[in-house]
Order: sequence, then structure tokens, then C-alpha cells
Amino acid sequence: MRIDGGQHRDNIIGKRLVMALCLALLLPVCSAMPARAAAVKPSHYRVVGYDVVKEDVDHIDADKIDTLIFAFARVVDDHVVLDPAAASRLHQLTALKSTHPQLKVVVSVGGWGAGGFSEAASTADSRQRFADSATKLLVDNDADGLDVDWEYPGHSESGIRSSPQDHAHLTLLLKDVRAALDSATHGNDRRGTRRYTLSMAIADGPFVNGIDIAAIAPYLDWFNLMTYDFVNSMTPTTGHHTGLHASPLTPADARTTDRAVSQFLAAGVPPKKLLIGAAFYGREFDDVKPSHNGLYQAYGHYGTEHPWPQLEADFIGRNGFVRYWDADAQAPYLWNAATHTFISYDDPQSIAAKAAYVKAQHLGGIMYWEQSEDPQNVLLDAIWRDLQ
Repeated sequence: MRIDGGQHRDNIIGKRLVMALCLALLLPVCSAMPARAAAVKPSHYRVVGYDVVKEDVDHIDADKIDTLIFAFARVVDDHVVLDPAAASRLHQLTALKSTHPQLKVVVSVGGWGAGGFSEAASTADSRQRFADSATKLLVDNDADGLDVDWEYPGHSESGIRSSPQDHAHLTLLLKDVRAALDSATHGNDRRGTRRYTLSMAIADGPFVNGIDIAAIAPYLDWFNLMTYDFVNSMTPTTGHHTGLHASPLTPADARTTDRAVSQFLAAGVPPKKLLIGAAFYGREFDDVKPSHNGLYQAYGHYGTEHPWPQLEADFIGRNGFVRYWDADAQAPYLWNAATHTFISYDDPQSIAAKAAYVKAQHLGGIMYWEQSEDPQNVLLDAIWRDLQ
């Protein structure tokens, strides 16, 4: 009995040792599993990218994108229309949904210098034509939503017609579009319960004085805050064209991402409806005054824009350009002391700062302009990674 009991005890001890050894061997694997899951788990922040579809879309890492926004449809005689070439380019994006089922493809109407909005918003009949034609365009092209890029209500800087009544008419226009989209959502048996989204590309500062932000917010699923182009050919100095915060050199009335967000939050927009913008391109200024390495200095003439691959290949740390980091603004810039050339841009470090800001402010996510300017998905990868 004692021998049997001893053997039984020894067997139990042996089994326990084996189990402990197995657990010890499995522990590193198990502990690694959550990290792996976290790496592929979708973020609850939106990643939204505009795409003008300049080239083949096969390079797009669409698994890291919630919504691709096709740019652009136009407004013609109160109707939202696509010319044949644009329709073909849109089809390239919607075709991605067959292999990326989580992806939504939205059509943006408008863009800088695109008119027809003030006229289309001016009467009840014209608003209905706009809403109905936009909805039909989405249904016919297997798109998932509409993005309104009216630059800007009440403003004519881009050469478009505007009116003091744009302020009220925009709200009525979005109300009618929302109703038309909802009707199509519930009335189209082929698409079942699909709900079409409605978003708006929107600037900040003086560019929204023609908009009743609080009134339009209920009709929109989210706002695409165009927090880039803060400095451009129409501003008197250089600066951070897509900076997050102000720095000691920033003028009191200069635009920043944080100031834009504060403006919309103060108007009562829910934080989750705000997506801040990232730029996949840099802005160049020439003949710049050399103080502070060209930052917020007067310039002789505006240069050009440079997509991310060109910034990497020809400018960042190359050909006399030195990269500087503005810790206050959380933004990089380039300065060439020999040529007095200044370039402002976004990079993975500034995108990480924007992602941290989105999380801290409980915002909806990040959108960017635009996909074809990052063909290797370097900046897209940074957005996706840092929003996890």
C-alpha cells in the first residue's frame, strides 16, 4: 500500500512537473499572442484617404484604410456628375472592395476652384436636384458615401461664385442630401441595409465664417478637417503648412491643427466626428529670409509641391537641405542655407504626434491628401501603426 501510494504520489509529481514544463514552454508563445492580435486588430479610429487615382491602385495597402475618397465629381447645372474618365478611375477604387471587404469608397464632389455649389444650394428645387443626382451616382457606381468639398461657402477666392446666403443654404443642402441618402439606404433591396455616409472636407479659421458648424454637424458622419496648406502662395510668410501646434514664432492669427480642432469643438461638434488632416506632400518657398532657418520668414516667391517619394529622394538630408524639428509645433521642416529654400511637410515623426493628439483629444481619426503621393505606403503605414 505504501509502495503503491508512493508510486501514485510520484506519478502525480511527475505529471505536475511535465505540466509545469509545458506551461513554461507555452508561456512565451501565449504572451506573444496578444501582441500579434493587437498588430492586426482594426483600430477604432478612422483612417481616411483621398485619392485622385493618378496611377494603378494595386499598390495601395487597402487593409489599413477604412475609407478611400475619390476626388472628384463635379457640380454641373445643380447635378453631381462624373465624366467618363473620372468614372473609370472611380471604378478602380470600388474594385478594391472585392478583395478588401472592410473598405468603403466615397465620392468627393468639388475641390479647389470647383464651382456650382452656391447655385445648387440656392433654391429648394436645385437642392433636390443636387441630392437626387448625388444619390443616384453613388448607387450606380457601387460607392458608399458622399463627401462635399465646397471651397468655400461665402468665399470666392478660388474664382467660384458665392453668396451671403451660402451660410443658410449649405445647411439646407446637407439636410436634403442626408434625407436622399437615407431614403436610398432603406429603399434599395439589392444593397439591403447599407447606409450611405455623408462627410465634408472643411477648413478652419476665416474659411468657415460662411458655415453654421453646429447646424450642419447632425447631418454629417464626420468632418475631414483640411489641416494642411496653412501656408501657401497666398500667405505672406513661410511656416508649418500642416503643423500640429503653434510655436513661439507662430503669428497669433496663424492657423494650426490644434486651433482648428478647438474651433470645431467650441462649436459643439462631437470629437469623434473630427478627423484631422495629414499631408503626403511638402510645400516649397524660395528666396526666403534666412532668420530662424527660414521658419515664418518672408519669401520672394512660392516654389512648388513635392510628393513624399521626392522629399525622401531629393530633399530630406540631401542636396544641401537640412531637416529641423520644431518641438513646439511638432512639425519638421527643411532649410537650404545656400539657396534660401524652405520646405514644410509631414513625416512619420509628425504623424506620430498627430496620432497621439487624436487619442488624447478623443477625435475620430486621421485623413490624408492624397494616396498617389505615397505609393510605397510609408506615411499610410505610420498613420495606421500609430492609431493602433
